[in-house]
Amino acid sequence: MHTLTNSRPGHPVLIVGAGPVGLTLASLLHDQGVPTRIVERLPAASPESKALLVWPRTLQVLRQLGGADAITRHGLPVESFRYYSSARQVAELPFDDRLQPVILPQPDVEKLLSDALSARGGSVERGVELLSLRQDADVVHARLQSGETVTEETFSYVVGCDGAGSTVRELLGVSFDGDTYPTNFWLVDTKVTGSVSTSSVHYFCSPQGVLVLIGLPGGRFRVFTSAPVGAGAEEPTLDAMQALVDERGPGGLTLEDPDWISSFAVHARLADRYRVGRVFLAGNAAHVHSPAGGQGLCTGVTDAHNLAWKIGLAWRGQAGEALLATYEPERSEIARTVIKRADIQTKAWVVRRPAAIAVRDQALRLASATRLLDIEFIPWLSGFRARYSWGALIPDGRKPLRRAARRQFVPGALLPQIPVDVELADGQRSLLPDVVEDSVLHTLLVVTRRGRQGHVNMPEGVSQALSDGLVRVWNLETSGRVTAVSPAAGDSRVKASSTFVLVRPDGHIAAVTEATAPAAISSYLQRFLVPTAEARVLVP
Repeated sequence: MHTLTNSRPGHPVLIVGAGPVGLTLASLLHDQGVPTRIVERLPAASPESKALLVWPRTLQVLRQLGGADAITRHGLPVESFRYYSSARQVAELPFDDRLQPVILPQPDVEKLLSDALSARGGSVERGVELLSLRQDADVVHARLQSGETVTEETFSYVVGCDGAGSTVRELLGVSFDGDTYPTNFWLVDTKVTGSVSTSSVHYFCSPQGVLVLIGLPGGRFRVFTSAPVGAGAEEPTLDAMQALVDERGPGGLTLEDPDWISSFAVHARLADRYRVGRVFLAGNAAHVHSPAGGQGLCTGVTDAHNLAWKIGLAWRGQAGEALLATYEPERSEIARTVIKRADIQTKAWVVRRPAAIAVRDQALRLASATRLLDIEFIPWLSGFRARYSWGALIPDGRKPLRRAARRQFVPGALLPQIPVDVELADGQRSLLPDVVEDSVLHTLLVVTRRGRQGHVNMPEGVSQALSDGLVRVWNLETSGRVTAVSPAAGDSRVKASSTFVLVRPDGHIAAVTEATAPAAISSYLQRFLVPTAEARVLVP
């Protein structure tokens, strides 16, 4: 991973909100060499464990920021999801090592990310509240209050990472349309005595409502359940939670010594815009949904991962409006899918009619027996199936790709999880994204296989992008069952049988072409990475 130095003066980027999304964005912007301020109105981080489940793609991002040791120390791997109907198990969805999520409570994620930011020389300014925003053509003016002191300061960009009640979103006048589920939900983090595995997430569905048991690191449990009919906004007690566990669970479980108990409503809402001029929205400021599937924290962190390198390039004058304009369509597309799928899961939890229950249970049995969900749904949950379909990704239709390249490298999708011949410290072989991905630079993979030995030049624009420090070149050689990856030696010519794969800093594939027809690579570089008059206008 590269870190760029700040080689030119300019106004900083303001990040409002110091949860996982804001902290991720701040660290990634530091790596871009962009001066950054992150402010948070709360005086201290909340100790309450809101989000719990972290899926593999988000774990990759956290590891890139230096969080590998913290994930190992504090995370609890999930072996499977188990589904029950009226306390009888009807399905189990096991996870292999590649797709396995980890229970990593939000306070631990925030600590990991705070440490990453500190290691980069950054810190959170707490007790600071945003009062107003005013934009000119090339800067944003923000009024900030800290204690009794109010100041107006100037920033290149502002990013609202300040949650579902976002002040930034309200100041922009962006609507946040959607629905609120009619049933409130209750949760408690507590000790549970009785026979229940901590290595699986347990979904107990019944006509009375849903009960979810999630093992926490340290042996305690998150107990999450729909409130009883007629409870309204009533706050739960431990006795009330125990009654629901007895009614909906497997029996023989006792709740003791709770850490905290809460009641909350579940919403499904999407901002109608993710950006107004130089101000952006990310995470729950842009989208909220049911906790079904555990996608909330993960979607927000990958929002930040998508946005950071784009702002970095624009701030340095190496990109312009065309690149910044890709953020909203790419991330809103992902959020719409998350909201839709979380809604389907939530409604399946709480069906009451016997016919609907029978259909749900039979579908779960079939999916469990055939491993049908392994094909698409579980990889999607893991985050590895995220794919952008917006027109920023330029296909080259003049010459078809070879079948092997077409199968492995898909424009808009993430770089595939191909094992490569690089040994890690623990003796395990690594995966291609772990070796190649760089949160700052684009990577041009030159994929070589057996074929004719003629040579062709690198795509137009690659040499300039290399000298500008925007792109690096790696070789990926496939021979039999061994795949080796290594930095290129800087040759300007490659085998004519090669395939070019241009990978963005967020790991998504920008373009794939054969070496003999590289127009898509050149088009992408020209459209997004070549400094233009338009780009220079956007830089302070």
